[in-house]
Amino acid sequence: MTHLFGVLSTGASALLMQQRAINVTGNNIANVNTPGYSRQKLNLETATPVQSSLGLMSFGVTSTGIERVYDRFIGVQLTTENANLGRWEAQRSMLDRVEVVFDESGGYGLNQALSDFWSAWQNLSLNPEGGTERAMLASTSQGLADTLRGQYADLEQIREDIDRAVENGVETVNRLVAQIADLNRKIASTEVSGTNANDYRDRRDLVLKQLAEVIDVRSYENADGQVVVSVAGGRPLVESGNTWKLQTMTNADGRTDVLWPDLNGAAVVVTGEISGGNIGGWLQTRDVQIAGYQDQLDALAQGLRDQINSIHAAGYGLDGTTGTALLIGTGAADLQVNSAVLGDFDLIAASATAAGVPGNADNALAIYDLRTALTMSGGTATFDSAANTLVSQVGYDVQTAAANAGHQADMMTYLENYRESVSGVSLDEEMVNLVKFEAAYNAAAKMISMADDMLNQLMSMIR
Repeated sequence: MTHLFGVLSTGASALLMQQRAINVTGNNIANVNTPGYSRQKLNLETATPVQSSLGLMSFGVTSTGIERVYDRFIGVQLTTENANLGRWEAQRSMLDRVEVVFDESGGYGLNQALSDFWSAWQNLSLNPEGGTERAMLASTSQGLADTLRGQYADLEQIREDIDRAVENGVETVNRLVAQIADLNRKIASTEVSGTNANDYRDRRDLVLKQLAEVIDVRSYENADGQVVVSVAGGRPLVESGNTWKLQTMTNADGRTDVLWPDLNGAAVVVTGEISGGNIGGWLQTRDVQIAGYQDQLDALAQGLRDQINSIHAAGYGLDGTTGTALLIGTGAADLQVNSAVLGDFDLIAASATAAGVPGNADNALAIYDLRTALTMSGGTATFDSAANTLVSQVGYDVQTAAANAGHQADMMTYLENYRESVSGVSLDEEMVNLVKFEAAYNAAAKMISMADDMLNQLMSMIR
């Protein structure tokens, strides 16, 4: 009787374990296309052996739990590289817009505006009293001022758009941080009893990867299985079930800063400590690259204003007036042609002397000669070469961002494929497992049926 019931017990345990294995396999198949899902497997081992007449013997099979097939090192790499990818993609998208601002392919841009301006002075030098030449000079001067002012304004608009993107990014960070804290609590409450919270862990890793794409973070898992997430030089965002919400604030320059709340409730500006993720890329583009382009536009506008006004104010217009400034403004943001000149073209000072009016064109030639004068970059560059340098710098920065974004995308593809090779679900493998577990299930059922028949025969003999 004991041996027959032992056979029944062995068969029952085998039937139950194979059924569980089929359930795990079915769950793998169901989640073959689920983002972030890690393949699971049922760990089987022989039941605890007991002493029998034949010696120490195990009756059946048992499970030690459902294991999540996962490589933590790959997970860390994915998080790190996703932060780099987020940064370069953010830079590329914004620099693509900057490139449009300085696009010269449409037939008119900064270089063309400068060329037209110099040509107008050359034409005026050939006919200093010509009304058409003076009108054209006023028009090209206004065109140059409009170009510089418009490009500066376009760059400022991109910076304002980045400010809004940073604010939205911070909101996304806070939302994802709350999800990680919630998953931390669920994992801790599930695993306190010894059960593996595999699905929660998959979800948490996926959210952590999404968080890294928005902002560069550092994370590690503590002894309780809860992940600790920090940002900006080790400042915590998630610790167990606790969270710190990032904030935004407009600084004195009108730009959006990112703030972290410390334990005392005060806010610490961490803008300069964020270097990765979308937010890091946006801040780098806004505060370094675009700000640099605007500085170069300012230097060009101020150089043109000072050099041209210095010569122009020393010359004489057709009406004999002198001391007139041609360009006014503090920089590229507000550069424009003197309204008095636009209202009276006779104020354009082509003559170098009062006695030379109207036929003298030495002043116009002196201004035209500024085209080849080394007046920019500490006396090492002309106005035209300074403009070319700016346009070339933008093109180089765009290419650099695109190249790095492409490289990071390739790196992420490689790591994702590697993760799939370790943790991903293979339908072929799962189908083989289904056949294997089904065969074992049928065999266990056959063993139980056989033991039942033997038990019935034994009972009939007793009756």
